[in-house]
Amino acid sequence: RMELPMIDFFGRGGRLKPSWYGDCLPSRDFPVLISLYLEGRLDLDRFVSETITLDGVEEAFHRMERGEVLRSVVVLGSGS
Repeated sequence: RMELPMIDFFGRGGRLKPSWYGDCLPSRDFPVLISLYLEGRLDLDRFVSETITLDGVEEAFHRMERGEVLRSVVVLGSGS
């Protein structure tokens, strides 16, 4: 939930703009991000707390809600 003083916000030229992936253009930016990751120039691994299988998704959501993990990555097939 977000509260805005409407007169102050819009009276000063404020505006609300929804975004999906920020200002990212997936067809352009995802290949660049993948390359940076593969070159070791973009550290994403530190954001992954665990890898799980589909069987562990429900418990992973509970751990996330409790603040025990930052990000769980679902691995199809065999996980760790």
